[in-house]
Amino acid sequence: MIEHLISRNELRQFREFMKRKGIEELTFYSKGTTSLIFLGKFQGKRVIVKLERKDTPRKNFKREAEILKLLEGDDITPELIDYGIIGGKEYLVREFAEGKPLLYADLEKHHLIEIAKKTHKLDVLGIDHGQIQGGKHIIIGKSVWIIDFEKASTRRKPKNLTSAMAMLFLNENAISKRIREKFKINTEFLSELRKALKEYKENRDIERILSLLGSL
Repeated sequence: MIEHLISRNELRQFREFMKRKGIEELTFYSKGTTSLIFLGKFQGKRVIVKLERKDTPRKNFKREAEILKLLEGDDITPELIDYGIIGGKEYLVREFAEGKPLLYADLEKHHLIEIAKKTHKLDVLGIDHGQIQGGKHIIIGKSVWIIDFEKASTRRKPKNLTSAMAMLFLNENAISKRIREKFKINTEFLSELRKALKEYKENRDIERILSLLGSL
């Protein structure tokens, strides 16, 4: 499945390298645009291991690792465990985000509120994720996790919360349709949300948005 992207010898060496780092039971999980993704265990916990693809169009694990370090302790994204280079390729290890991607999860009101709070926190920290609107980078489990900061930036103006609210309620997509039906959302709510988001862009005050979500 991945022989054209990594040879058996390279894969064996990578497994051995990870084992020396304390990462065991390494198994292939999926292919990303820039990486080969593996599951493993570190100190009894499941972890994600990303290894740069040889045909990657860009190198950005270092930037992602730096942003994960900035977010340590904020309960927004799983903790970074390790970052480095092996054989000229970058790798990154982080804790596994337990749960389902937003697209497939059964959302409750507290999930919507948590998404708002965590995307707001990113805005306050000056970090723009860049891919919030797609939904697949938000994981719903016992907690809400935002993952994959490969395209994140501290230079762009953050718009995480507005992107998330547009995806969840305002845009036409499978996620918003499901949420509107479940919570019986009417045009009045959507109108008030648009007004609240407009104000948020100016003052970064999340309270009106949280009040609206709390009313669902």
